[in-house]
Amino acid sequence: MQSNTRRGFIKKSAAVIASTTCLSSPMLRGFTPPRAGAVRAWTTGQEKRFSATELSGWKAISNPSEPAIEIDPAQTFQSILGFGGAFTDSSCYLLNQMEPEARQKVLAELVGPDGLRLSVGRTCIGSSDYARNAYSFDDGADPDPELKRFSIAHDRDYILPMLRAAQSANPEMFYFAAPWSPPGWMKAGGSLLGGSMRKHYFASYAEYFVKFLEAYQAEGIKIRAVTTQNEVDTDQDGRMPAALWGQEYETGFIKEFLGPALERASLDTKIWLLDHNYDLWGRVIDQLRDPDVFKYVDGVAWHPYMGTPDAMTRVHDAFPSKHAYWTEGGPDISHPDYATDWTKWSSTFAQILKNWARCIVSWNLVLDEKGSPNIGPFACGGVVTVDSKSREITRSGQYWAFAHYSKVIQRGAQVIASHGAFTDLEHVALKNIDGSYVLVVSNQGPERQISCRFAGQALELKLPHDSVTTLLWS
Repeated sequence: MQSNTRRGFIKKSAAVIASTTCLSSPMLRGFTPPRAGAVRAWTTGQEKRFSATELSGWKAISNPSEPAIEIDPAQTFQSILGFGGAFTDSSCYLLNQMEPEARQKVLAELVGPDGLRLSVGRTCIGSSDYARNAYSFDDGADPDPELKRFSIAHDRDYILPMLRAAQSANPEMFYFAAPWSPPGWMKAGGSLLGGSMRKHYFASYAEYFVKFLEAYQAEGIKIRAVTTQNEVDTDQDGRMPAALWGQEYETGFIKEFLGPALERASLDTKIWLLDHNYDLWGRVIDQLRDPDVFKYVDGVAWHPYMGTPDAMTRVHDAFPSKHAYWTEGGPDISHPDYATDWTKWSSTFAQILKNWARCIVSWNLVLDEKGSPNIGPFACGGVVTVDSKSREITRSGQYWAFAHYSKVIQRGAQVIASHGAFTDLEHVALKNIDGSYVLVVSNQGPERQISCRFAGQALELKLPHDSVTTLLWS
């Protein structure tokens, strides 16, 4: 993010310190905060994978004119909800196919207190493209506006058990959900694949959301936020569950149907707009100008496939009380650097956090070596890959990038200012709720040594080529 967009943060910072969606967070286990003045550090690069790194510690500044990363805890920005991944039908199916001991081990590694500590889970209201088949919770050849056929029976087989297992491993799990398509009979064309929503079914669709939320809660899974549609601005050429939602339709659905339906049902589930790309920021600003939409919407869900992350800052600057959530983005299983692109992902994460996002959520926690099961047209990979034959686990580059954030940054931590422009280098700093500080530095360039400055002291940091380094100090 450019420094001129960062300046706008300062004026609005006070408005985002409090959060209505941030859950209480106990002291994280596994890492002991360093003693006062000491620094702990971890590096991923070359043969290292989140490996402890020895540092000399903070010292008096010897060369004030030397370029440095300047950390300023007086400038505070958004609080962090967490990091996570999508519990798609495919991911849950693969986890369910594992032997119980192996499954427990993988979940502990992903969400447990001694693992990645992922704490935000995206779920699907019906099927996405990453499913074994296309389905909704009210399928049928004929319209069913009273939702007499509604059932979440499909999800009871392996999706709900996996969500409960993850919640058992990490009781702080924050689940949110998105639909890829309304039931086909609610759409022009009558199919789950592509097409667009029909307005005269808005009331039924709002009740469909209510029934889903209540049914999941009865199964022990509280969905804390919903989006109206995954990727509102595309029907993916009819090749997968998807639906077009024009701005006028999404606006009317939220303010006249979904918001009031959640109120009538006494559900405190948050509503997030858009769930699509950065380049639609103008649409979001127009929608939030409507006071009735503003009333019901907690924030905006963002994807990175078109546009740039400073779009989140544009929306924040216009509506500082509305939060930003980064809800989808994952590795490409067919790419040769699937397992080693940690610096690319960490640099991306830094840019996301420096543009007001409160969470970073990967697309698909677990897939196989072909990026399957998959009924759609896109080649994606999981945060981890489970080989369909050997059951061997492969960790993606994104997995190792997450480690530098999710293992050290606590829920409720606040992003703080870090200044200093370097070619091929990204950095982001935070203050944890226990008073410790975190700095993540991603070096996509050659090996270099840089200076970090904090509270009148300096620390010399050697950064290997193509590496990520995380510092933690009190």
